[in-house]
Order: sequence, then structure tokens, then C-alpha cells
Amino acid sequence: MFPENFLWGGAIAANQCEGAYLEDGKGLSIQDVMPKGIKGPRTERPTEDNLKLVGIDFYHRYKEDIKLLAEMGFQVFRISIAWSRIFPQGDEETPNEAGLQFYDDLLDECRKYGIEPLVTISHYETPLHLAETYDGWLDRRMIGFYERYIRTIFTRYREKVKYWLTFNEINSILNSPFMSGAINTPKEELEESQLYQAIHHELVASALATKIGHEINPDFQIGCMILSMPVYPLTPDPKDVICSMEEEHKHSMFTDVHVRGEYPGYMKRYLKEHGIKIDIAKEDRDILKNTVDFISFSYYVSVCATANACKNVRGEGNLLGGVMNPTLKSSEWGWQIDPIGLRYVLNQYWDKYQKPLFIAENGLGALDHLVPDSAGNPTVADDYRIAYLKEHLLQVAEAVKDGVEVMGYTTWGCIDLVSASTAELKKRYGFIYVDRNDDGSGTLERYKKKSFYWYRDVIASNGRSLRCCSGEAKHEIFSD
Repeated sequence: MFPENFLWGGAIAANQCEGAYLEDGKGLSIQDVMPKGIKGPRTERPTEDNLKLVGIDFYHRYKEDIKLLAEMGFQVFRISIAWSRIFPQGDEETPNEAGLQFYDDLLDECRKYGIEPLVTISHYETPLHLAETYDGWLDRRMIGFYERYIRTIFTRYREKVKYWLTFNEINSILNSPFMSGAINTPKEELEESQLYQAIHHELVASALATKIGHEINPDFQIGCMILSMPVYPLTPDPKDVICSMEEEHKHSMFTDVHVRGEYPGYMKRYLKEHGIKIDIAKEDRDILKNTVDFISFSYYVSVCATANACKNVRGEGNLLGGVMNPTLKSSEWGWQIDPIGLRYVLNQYWDKYQKPLFIAENGLGALDHLVPDSAGNPTVADDYRIAYLKEHLLQVAEAVKDGVEVMGYTTWGCIDLVSASTAELKKRYGFIYVDRNDDGSGTLERYKKKSFYWYRDVIASNGRSLRCCSGEAKHEIFSD
């Protein structure tokens, strides 16, 4: 079902799990002033209701957590480096040694168990100083700050990390300019020309990372990371088909530039017709030619599009817009469940780009409740999560049969962490339950969920156990 060298594992982000937000010289990041996630207002400075300030205390507990991941058989562990641990302000000349040493120790712990690190360089963790002083990626000087940062970590960890991702869900800047692009200008005041200038700066920086990384270590495998969300036409009306194509173009542009090294024709048309002019420096076009080794992406939902204004109503849980699909059910947070869409998007990427693919995020955020197991130990009977993951992985297997080259799969939030979209702890994704609640209470103890043992078996069998009967529970947490 899966290639013999398929990489199984899970993913986290520093800002959602580490905590220790000012420890060992770390500076403030944009996440430290986002106590309510994407949709909530930012604060001037960190407030006590921001759960990310403590997270799940991974900063102090990473050894026990990695040991648990190793017990599941993880072959790859996707982490991110907190930029503000390395350069607290973001524009300093000299890095913070304590921050560099922390990731040395973390990477060594992964290697101790034979776990391959997959490192995201920038995962919604831009130093706050860069947002407040330069307006984030609106300022071209950000490319230089990012270059200093990547040269530092590429050089420091050149023998410890093989797989790198430049920006997490880089296309999310279209809808979340502060979180994704550290753009301090309020979204409602941001002009479209400014937004696309910031996007250009990020794309240049990403290509520069690929170039520099390959110079520092030719064995580095460097990928982009895209928030994938296939867009289906709501009806067979040709106008809906074109509408869905145009919606997908807004996001596929990011992949096109990363893989083909230039802006696609449809994007040039969009910019021209909307009167958007981007300041492209002479050297930018050459830098963009440094294309990625592989494409990674997150996959949670699909959406629909329609040209009918009366039906063009955004779905409740759709981060990037889109109309809800009437044929699908939704999670408790309004994210529509579409396992077949994963096979579809894998084929889309492969047919278009012929580049190796990595599923860097996929998972179910749900309300979990501790119950005693047969021996009286706390656990979570999360059959709903097992069913969700199983159905998606079976579609990955179908894509492999289709001829798609899939490198690996890392489930999102393999250990419970703070949600990026809502900044809640009750929205849990993990195989490991962390005893911390939205009011900040809890012991931070770790407990293995039922899915912990299920995923261990999936990894040990390289996916063959998916054909067995486990995880057939009904989606009782889903709603029509």
C-alpha cells in the first residue's frame, strides 16, 4: 500500500506547544499578542489569557514527549524553530546562543531515537519587533533578516537536519496577513497591492532559502508548504466551474512560483486587471529560479465555489473562504470532512508538478474526554479520530496506486497543543492527551489515547493494518 521508504510521523509548531515564551533570551513573537487566535483581536503585549505563553510546556518536557513519539514508532517529526528564540528582535546581527542550543538538544533527542526531523523555518512565529517596526513582510528588508536567520540555522544544524520547509502555509497570508505575514497594518486597511508586494517578498525569501540551503549542504531537501483546499464547483454550471478554477488559482500561484520559478500567466492577468503593480528587483527573477525539491501541504477541508451571488455564502469553519459542500458532514468546529479530497489534491499536485509530495498536516480537532481504561488508567476512547485518520490514509494509499509519489505523512498536533485558529486547548488533535484546559488549569500530565496504539500499529505495518476492521466507529461527533 505504501512505499517501503514512506515516512510516518506527526507535526507540531513551536508557538503552540513550547511555552517558555520569554525564557533563555527569547523575544516576543506575533503569537504572544494573539490570545484568541486568528479571529480574535491582538493585544499590545502578552496577556494571561494567552494559552500559548505556556502551551503544553514542551520546552521543558520535550524529552518525555519525544520518547512517547518514539514508542509509537515515529520515523519523522515535524517541528518548527521559533525565530525569536534565535534572533529575539529579528534584526540583530548576533544570534541568541541559548536558543540555538535548545534546538541542538531537541534535534539530538530526535536522533537518539532514529527520528528524522522535518523543520519548518517560519511557522507563524515572526518576531513581534519585525511586525511593529517594519510592518512585517511589507518591507523588503525582511528578506535580509530572514537570510541571516536561515544562514544561522542551516549552518548550525547542517549535520542534524535533512528536510526543511521555508514558510508554513505560505498562502494563508491572503486571509491572515498578521499571523502569516506579520503585517501590522490592520487587514481592513491593507491595500491589495501592498498584500501582493508582501507575498512577493516572502516568495523571494523562500527561493533564497532554497539556494542558500543547497550551497551550505547539497544533501538538504528543501520544500514549500501550502495550505491546500480543493475547490469544487457547487453545480455543473460552467460558470461555477470557472469560478472554482479562479479560486484555486489564488492559491496555486504560490506552488507555481515555488516549483516553476516564475509567476504563472493567470496571475499576471489578475495583477494587471486589478491594477496591482509589484516592485520586482532585477535580481528577484534569478532568485525565484531556485525551485524546491518537494511540495508539502496541509489538508483538512475542501470547499465549493459558485458564480451565483445568492448561494455564495462562506462556510463557518473555512479559513480561506469557500462555500460549504452540501454532500459533506462537518466537525464540531465546522470543518467539512472530505477524505476523498486528499486523494484528489495529491493527484492534482502530482499531475501538474511531478514533484515528490509530503502531507505535512492532516488531523481532526475534537473534544476529547478522559475515561478509565480496563486497568483504570486515564485514556481517551477516540474512535472518531481513528476513523477520520484511517479514511484519509486509505485515500493516500489510493493516490499511491494512482502513481503519485508520496514521501510521508505527519498528522497535525500529534500531541495535544493550543489551536492556531481558535487558541483553545479543548480543540484536541493528538494521540497523546495533555492535561491542560482553556482556563489554564491542569497538571500537564500526558496520557495515551486509544489512537496512540492504533497509529503505532499503522506505522509498524507500514499501513497494512489500515485494511483491518479497527477504527470503524461512526462519526458521532460530526454533524450534517
